Amino acid sequence: MFEVTVAPAQKAPDAAPAREPRAYEALVREIGEDGACEVREVFWSETCARLQLFRTLSPAQHHARIAREAHSLKSAAATFGYVRLAALALTLEKTAERLGDVEFRDLLDLMDAAYAAARAQEPPR
Repeated sequence: MFEVTVAPAQKAPDAAPAREPRAYEALVREIGEDGACEVREVFWSETCARLQLFRTLSPAQHHARIAREAHSLKSAAATFGYVRLAALALTLEKTAERLGDVEFRDLLDLMDAAYAAARAQEPPR
C-alpha cells in the first residue's frame, strides 16, 4: 500500500486578498520603519515600471524575459504581503511560454487591478 498526499485547494488569484498587513509589520521588525518604508517605495516604483514593460513585450517573442520579470515581481510582492499580485505574477511566470496575446493581456489587466487594489489598501504614512 502507498500513501497519497493531497495538497490543499488553492484560491484563484482574484479570490486572494490584495494585501496581507502582517507581512509589512514583519519587515518593519526586521529592518525598521524607515528601511521598510524606503524599500516599499522602491517596490512601488519598480512594479509600476515592470507592469508598463510587460505591455511592450510579446509573449511569443519575449516569454523568457516575461517569466524572469514575473518571477522578480512575484518575490517582491510576496515580501510585502501583496498576495493577489504575487499569485498573478506566479501565474504569469509559469505560463509565459504558452500564453497567447489575448490571455497575456487579460492577465496583465488582472495584475494592474491587483496592483491598484494593493495600493488602495496601503495604510496612510
